[in-house]
Amino acid sequence: MNASTATITSSAGTYTTRPFWERLWRTSGLQFVVFFIIAYIIYGYQPGVGVSPDALVAFYKTHRTWILIATVFSGLNILNLMWFAAALRTTLADSGKDGWGSAATASSAAFGGLFFLLITLGAALAFSTASSGNHTIVSGLNDFAWAGIVLSSFPRAMLIMAGTFGLWRAGLISSAFFAAGVAAVVLVLLGGTTWLSGGFWSPDGAYSRFVSPIVGLVWIVVVSRVLLTRSPATRLGW
Repeated sequence: MNASTATITSSAGTYTTRPFWERLWRTSGLQFVVFFIIAYIIYGYQPGVGVSPDALVAFYKTHRTWILIATVFSGLNILNLMWFAAALRTTLADSGKDGWGSAATASSAAFGGLFFLLITLGAALAFSTASSGNHTIVSGLNDFAWAGIVLSSFPRAMLIMAGTFGLWRAGLISSAFFAAGVAAVVLVLLGGTTWLSGGFWSPDGAYSRFVSPIVGLVWIVVVSRVLLTRSPATRLGW
């Protein structure tokens, strides 16, 4: 075997090993955060609840291309969310806390399904609905999207709770981080109460639009760091 063949074999072997794939999936949480921010910026500032139909149609028509590009990034991000939950569940299962791992899987599936629905709504509005001339449907679907964002607080809070309690019971995080995780659960849950007709505590207000998502993203970053510091599992889980 010559040197070039040995190099190719070694490189191929690296990408087929269990530690490589396990580390890759444990970075999926960080990938989710990056893709979420990219998609959010590309999508633009979505009109709020009760905006005039003309303003809605103008937004979805003028931002059509950007919204569809953001849809692609968001669709790929659903995969990152699922892999993040799988990596979290595997880590908890290896530590004997498979119950919390199953809760993380269930909550991520619920959140992923709702996330997919919201992505579909945005894509449909941009692709053809906004140009159909039916302003009532456009307004209704836009308001429905904001209601979906508010209701997504519950599966997001369950995912944070499952991960925080599971990692703490497994002895993988400190009591201080556990307390911060509980605070994150409460803050995200509060996002499900943002039903005022306007202002900071409305479905399209600052809390629902910025505070609650940022808390969740920070939690994912920290948990991803915890997962990456863990040694590879002894069993063939990947």
